[in-house]
Amino acid sequence: MATTRTAHTEWEGNLLDGKGLVTFDSSGIGEYPVSWPSRAEAANGKTSPEELIAAAHSACFSMALSHGLTGAGTPPTKLETKADVTFQPGTGITGIHLTVVGTVPGLDEAGFVKAAEDAKANCPVSQALTGTTITLSASLA
Repeated sequence: MATTRTAHTEWEGNLLDGKGLVTFDSSGIGEYPVSWPSRAEAANGKTSPEELIAAAHSACFSMALSHGLTGAGTPPTKLETKADVTFQPGTGITGIHLTVVGTVPGLDEAGFVKAAEDAKANCPVSQALTGTTITLSASLA
């Protein structure tokens, strides 16, 4: 069964001086301010499209890795995943780096790295972002 999730943004003004508000409609978890300076310079308490992508990618990757490890008979106790999305004004998103540290009883480092590489290649968000270079660092805790 397919699901659809929805968010919307209201933007006021031009790109450089304007501001927006991203609302998570499906979950109702809140509204978050966005602006060009928060995207291209310091966050200053506002989010950006890149931070939203980082959140989505780290969550999706963690789910995919957990599923793969569990399917292989080595369910994780804990996975900590960070996604760094790099944005270059005038160029766009230039790369994404995933860093995962896992606690997986009964699995060695090589097996964990292999499972993480598989999750990186196959999580739906990674697949949606195939036009971007995605790198990975994976290690056991």
